[in-house]
Order: sequence, then structure tokens, then C-alpha cells
Amino acid sequence: MISFKQLPIEAKAAVAAGVVFFSMMLSRSYLAEKLDFRTQRWLLRLQMALFVNTLMLMGSLHVWRSTVVTFTRSSAASSFCFMLWKIAVFMFLALAHSSFFTLLFLVAEEPYFFSLAAYTCLGAYIILIFFLFTLGSVEQAYKFLAGRGAKAGTGNKNRTALKPVLSVLLTVVLTVVGLLNASQPPSVNSVEIPVHKLPSTMNNLKVVLLSDIHLGPTVGKTKLAMIVRMVKALKPDITVIVGDLSDAEAKIIRPAVEPLGELDSPLGTYFVTGNHEYYTSDVSNWFELLKSFNIQPLHNENVKIVSPRSGSDWFCLAGVDDIEADVLRYSGHGMDLKKALRGCSSEHAIVLLAHQPIAAKWALQERPDINLILSGHTHGGQIFPLNAGAYLLNPFFVGLYQVGQNTFVYVSPGTMYYGIPMRLGSRAEITEIILRSP
Repeated sequence: MISFKQLPIEAKAAVAAGVVFFSMMLSRSYLAEKLDFRTQRWLLRLQMALFVNTLMLMGSLHVWRSTVVTFTRSSAASSFCFMLWKIAVFMFLALAHSSFFTLLFLVAEEPYFFSLAAYTCLGAYIILIFFLFTLGSVEQAYKFLAGRGAKAGTGNKNRTALKPVLSVLLTVVLTVVGLLNASQPPSVNSVEIPVHKLPSTMNNLKVVLLSDIHLGPTVGKTKLAMIVRMVKALKPDITVIVGDLSDAEAKIIRPAVEPLGELDSPLGTYFVTGNHEYYTSDVSNWFELLKSFNIQPLHNENVKIVSPRSGSDWFCLAGVDDIEADVLRYSGHGMDLKKALRGCSSEHAIVLLAHQPIAAKWALQERPDINLILSGHTHGGQIFPLNAGAYLLNPFFVGLYQVGQNTFVYVSPGTMYYGIPMRLGSRAEITEIILRSP
């Protein structure tokens, strides 16, 4: 029987990831009642950082072998430049691995340079792994089609060296493009949506949709202030924030949130939780902080939005907790559509705020009379090659969808980004939604 010491390092990393994952489940099930809330919060984040890093270790070993070990037998292996290259690759991998730990130690009003560098390396790491895997698969397919009769020679060695070189070049180019794209202000996308049973006195009502701002290691007060200025310039009747506002505790990042106090939509500003709010384990404090800025959380509840032209016309604006609250067993929280829509009948238009598109799908299965659902979560994939995964994992990916005759779902690609300060194949967006009465 093979002992643990005899296992290859990739297998050891997989075992370590399994152990960390088991410890996460164990702490949620058995230690939740024995630990104080702050300790639970810190332990959960530490476990998540360790879990991701043990998984990344397998990829990092592949990167090291492809970009360093491959060239150790070449004539340049003993040169000073190759030594610098090894140091650069090691630092790159170290920064990528450290990115998740910045959530524990480096969150403030404005991002630290180290956090920006670490998450940039994480984004480049994802792109590099993709190209190494893809080009490696192409190489293996070529060898298979060419047959085993071809002898190994200089041509094969050149092809082996070409794979990491081409992968690194493509990664550098796409990283620069992604950084430049994400550094631009969010685009303003204006969308007209017909809402069944919306009163005629509320025709052309303007709703501004924000989602996935992710205040934390790489998004701070300056970017939020820019978003608020852009929203105010649109002069919305209602502003809604559909989750993932922050990745940090309310007390730590409070100074960065202050620009939200300048939002002054006449019919109110509303918020629902995203999965990252529950990762902070600080939802109650976030609710209190948002209320101090006149932003109303919709915690499985609804409000009547009354027409400014007629006091008798209204529609129902409801919000549900993110479904991740159920997964994390977050006390007092979880998606409860019946509670959220209590008092909302099909005689009036219903607009629902639900962070994840899968929650939108579940809501429509239970209440097909909902007229419009506003979601986020997907980021439009944020960066290549994650776009394909986000598309396959969500019933609605990004943009406007019509479901049935009188129901629409709009999924925001996100107003900022999560962690990695890059956008590839997607664009940050502030959505201006014009509600049309039939």
C-alpha cells in the first residue's frame, strides 16, 4: 500500500484540499455554537483561503515545470537572465497564492498596492493555466495524429519550448488588456422593459441597477464615489443594489462606504444580499450601516412603490436573501419567497430583486406572476476563460431575457469586479432601466 510520503506532490495537495474542505464542513456543523461570532468569521475566511490555495498548488507546480524546469537543460539555464526568470516566476506564483489572504489582513478605505499586485497575478495565473492546458492538449493531439513513428528530435524540443513561451506572451497581452478595460468607468447601459400591469402614471419610471461592487482589497472609496456620481447624473427615481456590495466587515471598511450616503433617489434606494455578504459573516452590521445612509435592505420583504403622480397607483418591489445563506446555515437568513411577496398579488406589477440568476429561476417556478426580476452575480464571467463557466452554470447569464409572455429577467454584468482588477470579454456596467407600462 502506498504511503502518504510516496504520493506525488500533486496528490498530496489534493489530499490537503480535501482535509481543509472537511474541516470547513466540520466547523460549520459542530463548532458553530461553541465559537463566538468573530472567531467563526475569521476561521471561515482562513479555511476558504487555505482551501483555494491547496487547489492552486497543483496548478502552480504545472506552471513551474512548464516555464522553468522545461528550460533547465538548455544552454541558457546557467545564465544570470535565467536566474532572474526563476525568481520572477516564483514571485508571480507567491503573489497569486497570497491574494486570498489579503481579505484577512489588507482591507482599508483604499486598496493597498500589494493587494492590487496579488490579485493581478491571480488573474494572470488563471489565464496562464488555461493556455498551458489548451496548448498542451493541442500538442498531445498533434502527437497522437502524427503517430508514434516520429522520432524525438530538435523539432519536438522546439515545440516543447514553444508552448510555455507562447502561453506567457498571450497571458501578458491579455493581462494588460484586462487591466486597461477594468480601469475604465462602468458603461451606462439604458434598457427599456415593458412591465405588465404597471400603472400608466408610472410609465417611464427610471430604475438604476447596481450589482457586484465588491468593496474590499481592490475596490475602495474612490471607485465607489465615481459610481455614485454617475448614478446621480442619471437622476433615477429608484436605485437598487442587488448584492455583493462588499467583501469585508462593515466596521473595517465603513469609510469606503460613505459615498453611498449621497444617493438621493426620490422613491428610495434598496438593497438585497449577495453571497459575498454572507462570506463576511457580518450581515446584521451591514444592514444597520446601510440604513444609516437611507438605504433600505429588503430582507425577504417588500415595499409599495407609489406613483409620484398619483397616490393610488403602485407596484410591489420585493427582495429575497441570497441562496448562499441556506448553504452556510446563516441564522435568520435564507431565500424565503413567500415571505418576500407577502401582500404582493397578481393584481399589481411585481418587481423582484434576487442576487443570483438561479434564484430568479426558482422564484419564477414558484411565482410565475412576477413581472420583472433584477439580478447580478455572474459578472459576465469577468475574465476569459471564466466566461464559459459562468455561462454554463447560470440559467441567465447577462442582459435581458424574456420568460413567458409577461415576465423579464435582467442580469447585470456587475458594476465593478471581484478581487481581480481585470475585465476580459465583459464590461462593468451601471444599468439604467426604463419601466414601460403596457
